Amino acid sequence: MEISREAILNKTHYGIKIYAYVLRQYYPDTKVLSVKGRDCGITRNPFNGGKETLRIHINGVIATHRDTELKTFNGDVFDFAQYHFRITGEEELLLKINQELHLNLEVKQKDELDWLNDPDDTWYAYCSFFKAPVRNVFPAETMRLHQVFALITSDKYKRITEDLRAITEVKEARKFKANRFDYVTFSGTFEKRNDKNLLQHSNLLTIDFDHLDNLQELKAQLLNDEYFETEMLFTSPSGDGLKWIIRIDVSEVTHSEYFTAVANYIKHTYNIEVDQSGKDVSRACFLPYDPTAFLHKRHQAL
Repeated sequence: MEISREAILNKTHYGIKIYAYVLRQYYPDTKVLSVKGRDCGITRNPFNGGKETLRIHINGVIATHRDTELKTFNGDVFDFAQYHFRITGEEELLLKINQELHLNLEVKQKDELDWLNDPDDTWYAYCSFFKAPVRNVFPAETMRLHQVFALITSDKYKRITEDLRAITEVKEARKFKANRFDYVTFSGTFEKRNDKNLLQHSNLLTIDFDHLDNLQELKAQLLNDEYFETEMLFTSPSGDGLKWIIRIDVSEVTHSEYFTAVANYIKHTYNIEVDQSGKDVSRACFLPYDPTAFLHKRHQAL
């Protein structure tokens, strides 16, 4: 049997075994699901702080989910798997599920020389990394995206991110963030953090979405945006916003002009006003703790 959505659903009881597998990665040695007919009741949601708000149900021929607290967190089992594996491509996701759950579905192999016909999309995006506080404008080192991703998804910034989100006074939170968080300039490398001291543009643009009521819904939409491919996506230090890193071409259009065009696109497509700070090429982006951050596979392999 060749690998496909239908074949996977047939071997995983409508996808229930996929939910169980993912949940066990977060809650080992515990009973994660209790199936009664077509309903699995309520269990813990690792993407909502481990709260018991995740309801899973078999809907027709596929298992689906929704969160009783996060009204925008819903979808089918493949959507749920995407959150865990951080894979957006359909083929790559099915292959990953087949591999991790040992389904033994047949994978159609490419000819050994097929890769010669694939486009060469080798691309290295470099940015400057700065140690806190934000008033420090001299970079400590140059990093690629997979290195920044490793910092964000590790426990390095977990404590200060939790401390920041516990602060309720806006001015105090802003001061804490400016003094305690390391940061990067995603749009390039700098001798000194100033637009005039740009050494090399990375062809990356950061879009800030602040104070979101539908964070999970927007995250899914951005990862599947028809026009822009996501290079990196993670939750902001505050916990109620997103940082969307996309690829741009500054060979013919300036950074600020590109930002304006993207901001207009977002307003038209998602009816959201974005933070205008992304217009500055030397914009500082603080690094939080986000174990569910997304990184495009082209950077993961570097």
